[in-house]
Amino acid sequence: QVQLVESGGGLVQAGESLRLSCTASERTVRRYGMGWFRQTPGKEREFVAALSRYEDSTYYADSVKDRFTISADSAKNTVFLQMNSLKPADTAVYYCAASIYYPGSYNPVRYDYWGRGTQVTVSS
Repeated sequence: QVQLVESGGGLVQAGESLRLSCTASERTVRRYGMGWFRQTPGKEREFVAALSRYEDSTYYADSVKDRFTISADSAKNTVFLQMNSLKPADTAVYYCAASIYYPGSYNPVRYDYWGRGTQVTVSS
């Protein structure tokens, strides 16, 4: 069983930055595709960003491209989401996820393991 734990959420003003971290089980980042998703009450889970160590590639939703950056420290089994120029629309619970078979996928059903989430709130 792969375990994922998110941290780094909080309350910030619009325009400020925040970095989320996801600490994973040993070797998870090296072996699986990693992703970040977010969700607000009453809405479906939304793709944010993904990273594939196998493909050495990153992927972003149009809504966050050029503002957010996904990266990883494989030696520490940690994935990061650097969020710059935050907007109130970015307010959500952010989830880290790992996919066994689909590196870089935007589809949440293709992810096999999920963290419990961390709250990000952006005020105007």
